Amino acid sequence: MKQLSPRARVLTAAAVLGVVGAGTFGAVSASADAPEAAAKAAVTADAGNRDLTQTTHLTVAAATKAAQATLDAAKKENQRVTVAVVDRNGNTIVTLRGDGAGPQSYESAERKAYTAVSWNAPTSELAKRLAQAPNLKDIPGTLFLAGGAPVTAKGGPVAGIGVAGAPSGDLDEKFAKAGVAALGR
Repeated sequence: MKQLSPRARVLTAAAVLGVVGAGTFGAVSASADAPEAAAKAAVTADAGNRDLTQTTHLTVAAATKAAQATLDAAKKENQRVTVAVVDRNGNTIVTLRGDGAGPQSYESAERKAYTAVSWNAPTSELAKRLAQAPNLKDIPGTLFLAGGAPVTAKGGPVAGIGVAGAPSGDLDEKFAKAGVAALGR
C-alpha cells in the first residue's frame, strides 16, 4: 500500500474535518430552529408520566449568595476559609476560596458539603456516628469532620455547604450555617 505524502495527509485531514464540521453545524442549527416546539412537546409527553419525580435545586445565584455569606461570616472573625456548595446529587455548584485560605481547604470544603447533603445532617453530628459505624469514613468523597451543613426544602436535602480552613471544625460549621441562614432571607 502506498503511503500518502505529508501534504496529501494534511489535505485529507482538512477535508475530513470540513465534512464533520458541516454535519455538526447542520445538526446544531436544525435543533436550534424550533426549541420552543421541542420543549413544549417534551413537557406534554412527560406531564402524565408517573415514573418521573420532581426535585428542588438551588440556583447558581442562590448558591453564590450562600457561599458569599459564608465567606463574609468567616471574614468578620478574621478566618481564611474556602466554602463549597453542592447540589442534592453532590455536584459542585460553586466554590469560593477566600483570600489566604490553605490549599487543603478546597477539597475538604467540597467533601464536607457532599457529606452533609448525603446524610441531611451537619457533619459534626455525622462525625459522632463513626463510633458506631467506623466504616462510614470509607465511603468515597466523604469527610466526617465538622464544617458541613445541609440545606433543606420541605424537610429534604437540596444542597450542602462545606467550609474548611478555620482552626476548628466548630468554626467551619458555624460559618456554613451562616450560609444556610442567608438563603432564608
